[in-house]
Amino acid sequence: MTSTSLDVERIRKDFPVLSRELPGGRPLVYLDSGNSSQKPTAVVETVREHLAMHYSNVGRAMHALGAESTEAYESARDKVAEFIGAPSRDEVIFTKNASEALNLVAYSFGNPGNTDPRFTLGPGDEVVISEMEHHSNIVPWQFLVQRTGATLKWFGVTDDGRLDIADISGLITERTKIVSIAHQSNVLGTINPVADVLRRAREVGALVMLDASQSVPHHAVDMAALGADFVAFTGHKMVGPSGIGVLWGRAELLDAMPPFMGGGEMIEAVWMDHSTYAPVPHKFEAGTPPIVEAIGLGAAVDYLTGVGMEAIEAHERGLTAYALDALREVPTLRLIGPDSLDQRGATLSFTLDGIHPHDVGQLLDDEFGIAVRVGHHCARPLHLRFGIPATTRASFYLYNTTDEIDALVRGLHHVQKVFA
Repeated sequence: MTSTSLDVERIRKDFPVLSRELPGGRPLVYLDSGNSSQKPTAVVETVREHLAMHYSNVGRAMHALGAESTEAYESARDKVAEFIGAPSRDEVIFTKNASEALNLVAYSFGNPGNTDPRFTLGPGDEVVISEMEHHSNIVPWQFLVQRTGATLKWFGVTDDGRLDIADISGLITERTKIVSIAHQSNVLGTINPVADVLRRAREVGALVMLDASQSVPHHAVDMAALGADFVAFTGHKMVGPSGIGVLWGRAELLDAMPPFMGGGEMIEAVWMDHSTYAPVPHKFEAGTPPIVEAIGLGAAVDYLTGVGMEAIEAHERGLTAYALDALREVPTLRLIGPDSLDQRGATLSFTLDGIHPHDVGQLLDDEFGIAVRVGHHCARPLHLRFGIPATTRASFYLYNTTDEIDALVRGLHHVQKVFA
């Protein structure tokens, strides 16, 4: 389907779990795709078929199954590269998740084995992140500055949930080595002004990394047009399996980076006192990789491509507009994040006055079968910035409907009555 409208009822039939009943006969209303998306039959069957009929290790077995498995694994790399507009398939590194991809890049800075000036880091150098980051884009950089003596700095967040770039020139300076921010916030839904950040980073010679875990599943993303140096995302949020993530990086930077882990397949030759390494991407894929998971991700890419990313984005934009209006009808609801469609995705986080989000989530699930996420969503500093311990988060995807948003609003009204 290549139009900008979706046949949502047909799409929902591709996802078996959406037709199930929960205990007590409650229909499932799944509004937690920002946490992890559901899987279409095409992905499930691709994984099953490979495990049942084609499985072997990749890149080393000289028999038919080994050849079939290797071909399927590398075909998945081709599909991902095309999906994200990577200039080269070799710039696509398979990891086990986005967290590993972020850690992989952070490991390269200040590593004694890397003398490239772009990656040397020490006292006086700076790393810039933001206050809205997922912990996976905070903690690796904390590790980095702790072991190198560099300084960690961060963008603040405005009251309406936007990246505060008012002092971008003072934050990103000639001492900045890398800026790593979310392409789209997993809490606020905010799509960050990447072009402004890139412009300033290029002025001072800093590299830029994006955590695109919340954007690649929902929008057409092109690496050449995006302009970043590194991009990380994960398979399980884009109708693919868990246990598979992607790091995309510019070829010249990946060539200059040391391996993240040592082991089989990442080597060229090994002696007892030293080793030489395979070219990218294999330099960063030590040991037996997530073979079946990568093949499942390839099937997920096929599925999303068949539906059409422009159509998915348009559908989610309509859902978000509908939800923003509908949630305004809920008394004392406070939206945390942008209250308009401008530069935002289909993720809405909120609080209800006097009611803990854990209670909200429990009642929605127990009585209405509505699955939302509650807590700080692995973004505790952002919640501290807004002076709240947690939020309730509803996140939409290609298979959601306005009827499900109506069910959420009815559920929230019921929660308020229970706690009145």
